[in-house]
Amino acid sequence: MSITRWEPFRDLISLREAMDRLFEESWVRPRTGWLLPTEETLAIDLYETPDNVVVKTAVPGVKPEDIDITIAGNTLTIAGETKAEEKVEEKDYIRRERRYGRFSRSITLPSGVQGEKAEATFEHGLLTLTIPKAEEAKPKVIKVKSK
Repeated sequence: MSITRWEPFRDLISLREAMDRLFEESWVRPRTGWLLPTEETLAIDLYETPDNVVVKTAVPGVKPEDIDITIAGNTLTIAGETKAEEKVEEKDYIRRERRYGRFSRSITLPSGVQGEKAEATFEHGLLTLTIPKAEEAKPKVIKVKSK
């Protein structure tokens, strides 16, 4: 028979960890099925090159003229709407997984970008936004001199 020392805070910490995990999975990172059908969130790839910050997102079925892109300060917002191609009565559906309606996504861009010089391209449902970095935000190479 072994004797285990009772530690009252051990159970309390594991309960707290369980509650944190439950909260994060339920509210901070909701599953896709929990999003409101009227407003979807876009999945975004954001990366930087030495001269630019690049944002890519897939918006299939949306015309380029139906996408609104705004940059206010360091906040980028991409919004638009997907529309159903045809009118089908709700009772006639066997399965309905595609979503229609407004979508929107706002993200904070790294500091030192020139939003007024941003360029957007759209090809095969992929939106690519290229935002130049300000000269002071670009990495500088400093040569080491020997004496």
